[in-house]
Amino acid sequence: MATKSLIEREKKRQKLEQKYHLIRRSLKKEISKAQSLSEKWEIQGKLEALPNAM
Repeated sequence: MATKSLIEREKKRQKLEQKYHLIRRSLKKEISKAQSLSEKWEIQGKLEALPNAM
């Protein structure tokens, strides 16, 4: 039974990762392109607000 729950938890993590993958990638690109430090902090806050799949 424990193995089954581990498998289901991993499926849930993968689903979350796929759901937010493109959003994370675009925010990371925005951080690298941002000119000011305040812009980077603002974008980093948006990135941190996303659910963590790990």
